Amino acid sequence: MALAKDYASVMGRNNEIMKDALGLDYAEFETSPISFDYDALMKATGYTLDEIERIQGLHGVGNTPLLELRNITKLARKYAKPGYGARIFVKDEACNASGSFKDRRAACAVAHAKKLGYKGVMAATSGNYGAAVASQAAMQGLNCIIVQECYDSKGVGQPEIVEKARKCEALGAEVIQLTVGPELFYTFLSVLEDTGYFNASLYSPFGIAGVETLGYEIAMQCREKLGKDPDMVVCTNAGGGMVTGTARGLIKAGCTNTQVVAASIDLTGLSMASDVDFNKKSCTTGHTGFGVPYATDPDHSDVPRSAARPLRYMDRYVTTTQGEVMYMTEMLANIEGIERGPAGNTALACAFSLAQELPEDAIVVVSETEYTGAGKHIQPQLAFAKENGIEVRFGDPAAEDKPGTNVILPSNPGLIKCKDADLKHFKESLIKKSVKKAGVEPTEADLEFLAEEVKEDVAFVKATLGL
Repeated sequence: MALAKDYASVMGRNNEIMKDALGLDYAEFETSPISFDYDALMKATGYTLDEIERIQGLHGVGNTPLLELRNITKLARKYAKPGYGARIFVKDEACNASGSFKDRRAACAVAHAKKLGYKGVMAATSGNYGAAVASQAAMQGLNCIIVQECYDSKGVGQPEIVEKARKCEALGAEVIQLTVGPELFYTFLSVLEDTGYFNASLYSPFGIAGVETLGYEIAMQCREKLGKDPDMVVCTNAGGGMVTGTARGLIKAGCTNTQVVAASIDLTGLSMASDVDFNKKSCTTGHTGFGVPYATDPDHSDVPRSAARPLRYMDRYVTTTQGEVMYMTEMLANIEGIERGPAGNTALACAFSLAQELPEDAIVVVSETEYTGAGKHIQPQLAFAKENGIEVRFGDPAAEDKPGTNVILPSNPGLIKCKDADLKHFKESLIKKSVKKAGVEPTEADLEFLAEEVKEDVAFVKATLGL
């Protein structure tokens, strides 16, 4: 008998579909309506770090170079007080097969799908992950479908997202393009059910385990090249996988004193679910529209329990602006001779500011670069902004930036200044949301779980809940 395919019926079969599509029964890890065994979920991949490195190495992924940005460091020191201005390095993840760190996630997920006998893989993503999954599927001989939120209701697509669709198709994937709204997850689940493909989710333990090699490589390369661990690693933050996986890799390497900083473009006031707001943003990834909701409610993803849980690992959360990121993209190309896309340059813009807080002998590592091309260049992004009524001009981003109204390019590099987000507020938000969603009184075990979720003690959790 054919299954009902209306919205309510498909969404009601979510857990069943996910169980079939991941080879994992998330119910096995649940310990209460609030808590689950996160460590057991991560161990359920069955792969050691060495095994993941081997899988990635077989498929054009990993062992990317660590590059020192000497000219950008020199410029940062110009604006720092005497003796300050840390050395800035970047992990050149554009050297991976499809051009981003997302290949690390995809290589592990696709290899596992092939091991389990799936004929194809699927992913719901408008970002670089689609290209990564498409690349790995082609390399490992599996079919691939990417479901992408691409257009507003007028059929207008952002140049960066359209570029990513082009790359997915070039790598052999079928791309299903949708307008912004709730149909993304419904369509993804429905097609996943019809095809019987593997869910190569960004948020599965296989994907996050794949990013651990990035943090581990950063530690090993810093020790080999510089004789010390990095003082700070800055990660662009959207869904939280980069922060989570990189931090876990650093910990496995024994980097216990390295500060992990999350960085996002501040798009406060723009709703990512709004058809009107959708094309008012000029950067489509690495912004607070994803970074904040996924940090404070990680399980609103395409799996029952997300393995990306950034508040467990970040020591600091900073924000920058669209104009600062675009300026930094141009700076990287003009004075370092490295042309890369905007996502990694979000972390680089923040690193340029953060380096000025640290002494000259300190090491700041930006955890990624990404490929650039076509719609990912700043020229089409700025042209798109102007077409949508966004003012583009030079000025002081800190004082004049208004997301959805303007893009303010800094009139000089000294105006690139990241801001600290209210990390305490985000932690409190996660705790309150978790308890409210569960609808039960937390047990002592739940309180301990929530403390781990936000990298605090139980006293912090109790104070947040008024206990």
